[in-house]
Amino acid sequence: MGRRSRDSQGAGRVSASDRPIGDATRLVSAGRRAEWTHSAEGGGIVNPPVWRASTILYDSVQHLRDAAGRDTHHRLFYGRKGTPTQWSLADALTSLEPGAEGTFLYGSGVAAIAAALLSVLSPGDELLLPDSAYDPTRGMAMGLLKRFGIATRFYDPLVGAGIADLIGDTTRAILMESPGSLSFEVQDVPAIVAAAKARGVTTLLDNTWATPLFFPAIARGVDLTILACTKYVVGHSDAMLGSVTAGPGHFKALRDTSFQLGQVASPDDCWLGSRGLRTMGVRLKQHQASALQIAQWLKTRPEVAQVLHPALPDCPGHDIFVRDFKGSSGLFSFVLNGGDNGARAALIDTLELFGIGYSWGGFESLALPVDPQRHRSVTDRAFAGPMVRLQIGLEDPDDLIADLERGLAAYRG
Repeated sequence: MGRRSRDSQGAGRVSASDRPIGDATRLVSAGRRAEWTHSAEGGGIVNPPVWRASTILYDSVQHLRDAAGRDTHHRLFYGRKGTPTQWSLADALTSLEPGAEGTFLYGSGVAAIAAALLSVLSPGDELLLPDSAYDPTRGMAMGLLKRFGIATRFYDPLVGAGIADLIGDTTRAILMESPGSLSFEVQDVPAIVAAAKARGVTTLLDNTWATPLFFPAIARGVDLTILACTKYVVGHSDAMLGSVTAGPGHFKALRDTSFQLGQVASPDDCWLGSRGLRTMGVRLKQHQASALQIAQWLKTRPEVAQVLHPALPDCPGHDIFVRDFKGSSGLFSFVLNGGDNGARAALIDTLELFGIGYSWGGFESLALPVDPQRHRSVTDRAFAGPMVRLQIGLEDPDDLIADLERGLAAYRG
């Protein structure tokens, strides 16, 4: 399933010149190699098709033995090693991260996080994990990793260069998530990476919120960057998918660990990921514009005490966001000005255009009650009232604002 990018522009190259192409062009062209889209007779199709396979047939015993003795990662060998459908998406994701060595695909974002961590950690090692991390990541650290003899120490996501003081003799990896789940603290990734490199510590980043379009992680020195492709890559709330893209020197361990864990992503889901990737750029622009409009409107409301959106000045780490990010996506939270869980539930239950459900990144808007203080170990940031997380989809933002206005009226009682 892993695919090393031999030609970052792929078969959809638009020019023979060496001029770098833009992100939008790369999204359209990446992963469309001639060997996956063209026939021997000439001509071809636009999209690599769905190749479903478990068994691969050989012409003879000698053919089978020859195949086993060659590189089994980049040609048909056995279904778990992938087909052109999976290789195409992996190739495209690698091309979005300048300097990356390769990408491996997984059946979910959580599976991607697990494989990335297990590729760099062994019994007796320590992981540094931000206190704002995704709850399943926390659960993995305190469950699976702990059972394997791997210790986890939580740190303040705003620690920045101060992470150097937390790196101990057994620290082998630092995971970052920027911005953080629920409360959206923006981490100083370059400062943390610099401190880690000085001590030979591997860095990992959950980059699902920004994607490589808004934060090119490998170019910033991150060793392993993780996407829950279920979100913006797929973009339509109809497939589970994850990826890890590795910087130089880290892909082999990632690939070997993933194969040993039996990780494989469905070719049908990978095809949906490739299809979604083509429009991710334009979708993100709309998610960004609509979310900013709604976040700024919420700031004017007396019922709202705080809006936690990294592009707004009062979000923790906003100065880092301005320095490092190329844009913002459609997920943010707001804090109600007092009230209780019942008032928050009334607000959300009144909404007609916002669904109530987990995940995000699809074309539809979502609202979710969140309580970050329940998932913190070393930080205790007080909030004025209950918190609501919004995923802003592709609906007309004025319609979403009108819906939220009705919800705020229900909150007031």
